[in-house]
Amino acid sequence: MRSLLLALVLVVGGALQGSAQSGTPALLQRTFVGPDGSRILYGLSVPPGYKAGEPRPLVVALHPGGPRTPYYGFSFLRGIVSPALRDLGAIMIAPDCPPPGSWSDPPGERAMLALVEHIRQEYTIDARRILVTGFSMGGRGAWFMASRHANLFTAAIAVAGAPGSEPLDRLGRIPTYIIHSRADQVVPFEADNRAARELEKLGRPIRFEALDGISHYEMGGYVDAIARGGRWVMERWKQSQ
Repeated sequence: MRSLLLALVLVVGGALQGSAQSGTPALLQRTFVGPDGSRILYGLSVPPGYKAGEPRPLVVALHPGGPRTPYYGFSFLRGIVSPALRDLGAIMIAPDCPPPGSWSDPPGERAMLALVEHIRQEYTIDARRILVTGFSMGGRGAWFMASRHANLFTAAIAVAGAPGSEPLDRLGRIPTYIIHSRADQVVPFEADNRAARELEKLGRPIRFEALDGISHYEMGGYVDAIARGGRWVMERWKQSQ
């Protein structure tokens, strides 16, 4: 997973070259102390023109695995998620997963839920437009959070992360955009492909995008697909209003 961290660092470095452009979101490193006293490091993106009292969508971004450097979520947000989903005009948060676990472990789940509740108190969030997304370990986490908290999230974008052992009847209950590359050498393509086919048969609101020639460690190669997922989610939100 060290190569995945290096790939993210390179993507973030490229993104920083354009950070001085006007109209870009404010990107911040912040710390939140949870109800149990634990410290949660997280990245925050606030869209240009945000005004208190004006409801905005919320994007919760779950970082991949690899070495847990401080503000890993912030790097993932700045390098991948914010550029891809900027058109949503959303508040975006990207917490660091409590080590050494994953997003599908109780500590990771509790940290994410506590941070979401905190952000909903601090900012005006449209409860009808809350998206969870993630890559690799975070993609698995997006599947997990969407299946366990369909009352909170109204859409999901799962990237390069299979649903694991989640029962099929709990998947795809909210609009879910699935992205996976056939060239993924870490998380097998077929798991997502099979889940997508089975969920389509059940009539679930899902869309599967298969990519070619992009390895698991080429995270920058997934940005355009995540952007397409964001546009698909926006259409689903419009249809539900």
